Amino acid sequence: MEELLQEGVDQVEAVTEALPDWLSLIIVIGGAICIALIVHAFLMSLFRRVASRQDEFWLKLINQTASLARVGLMLFFVAIAIPLAPLSPSGTNFFRHLFLIVFISVLTRIAQLALSLFMSLHLRRVRAESQDVLLTRKHVTQTKILQRIGTSVILIIGISAMLMTFDPVRQYGISLLASAGAASIVVGLALQPMLKNFFAGIQLAITQPIRIDDALNVQGEAGTVEEITSTYVVVRTWDGRRLILPLNYFIEQPFLNMSRQNTTVTAVALLYVDYSMPVDILRKKARELVEASPHWDGGSFATTVNNLRETTMEIRVTASTPSPSAASELSNHLREELVTYLVKHYPNALPHQRTQPLQKAQAKTEALS
Repeated sequence: MEELLQEGVDQVEAVTEALPDWLSLIIVIGGAICIALIVHAFLMSLFRRVASRQDEFWLKLINQTASLARVGLMLFFVAIAIPLAPLSPSGTNFFRHLFLIVFISVLTRIAQLALSLFMSLHLRRVRAESQDVLLTRKHVTQTKILQRIGTSVILIIGISAMLMTFDPVRQYGISLLASAGAASIVVGLALQPMLKNFFAGIQLAITQPIRIDDALNVQGEAGTVEEITSTYVVVRTWDGRRLILPLNYFIEQPFLNMSRQNTTVTAVALLYVDYSMPVDILRKKARELVEASPHWDGGSFATTVNNLRETTMEIRVTASTPSPSAASELSNHLREELVTYLVKHYPNALPHQRTQPLQKAQAKTEALS
């Protein structure tokens, strides 16, 4: 077998030596690409046939990485065939080094796609099977954080592998490891912010003080967690603004998570009415409004006299809702409808100042005395 291969190589070299250099180079590279395409078509057909009987992940991965695998095989076969081309040793080394760098980048991208596909299928399965909203949000948060961390780690490994193909960089890395004392301190100080966020991301994924769609009150702003990346968290405020905070903020600083244990958020509406207003009537109207609202989750409801002031009663209406946005909508709806109801049916129960002429007040005082 080895003799046949050697004989074939000798024949190719004999043919290329008889041709112009540029034509020989085209033939060698073109032949390697043709062989790579044939091998790729055969392997894809074989892998698809095998993967069709396996988990969905493998078939999707093959389909998504088919073009990258084609490029990788082309680079692999061209790198093998390039010594047959009429190039100088330095030219051959240059092209092989170039092909190696591109090949590493292709493998890095394939690894990132595989991780992304695995996480996407996992999330889809969790959303389909889980009826627990909190559990689903927990899995979504963990998956997205770990996916971004994993993607960053794969990228760092890929870039490191490409850099290590250069002799000066490799020698520098060896010397850096050999003198890891002061150099490691300098590098550690320089990378401290990035490392803090990196480890904060891992800690957030494990402990989960925040999750996607959690209702937070942070730095005096109320909002919802919209996105968690590998370095920062995006909090969407009620008016559509975005608050950007580093990951380590949620490890080192206190904040209020209003949906940590459950997704229920209480809608609150405060009304100030005169003492002449019958509370039972107002309670009945508030219940009608809450029960008719699509934002109420059918849970708790209460109408109470929350406070007594000199001229008014403070009536508090509360109702449970499934999300912060629903709580905001229901609170606004209750305020509008209850005020309209008071204006229309009980205008005298609206807040007003009671005044009495001084002479009548003195007369009443004298009569009492």
